[in-house]
Formats: sequence, structure tokens, C-alpha cells
Amino acid sequence: MKRKAVVDKEQCVACGCCVKACPKTAISVPKGIFAVIDENLCVGCGKCVKECPASIIGLREVQ
Repeated sequence: MKRKAVVDKEQCVACGCCVKACPKTAISVPKGIFAVIDENLCVGCGKCVKECPASIIGLREVQ
């Protein structure tokens, strides 16, 4: 099973820590509202999960 990162948009404060941590540039914070993850670029490495100070990014299994 592959894993992909997912953001709790209700809790995200758009700090950008995940953007800096992502080795595949799969995360952006458009308009400074909340982080958005491009599932086509995300490789499920979990670096964004570790760097998120609010602990609102998780990994989910995908087909």
C-alpha cells in the first residue's frame, strides 16, 4: 500500500513548515489559508508529518 499525506484544513494555520520539509515540493499554501498537498507529487515520506508544529498532517493509505 502507498501512503499519502493529508491535512486537517480546519486546524491548519498555514505556517509553511510542511512546505519547507517536503522533498518533492508537493505542498503549497495558496493564499496563506491552509496547506494543500498534491497527491500526484506526494511520495508519503512523512517528513511533513514530523515537521508540522500543530500535528495536523497525517498519512493515509491509498490504492
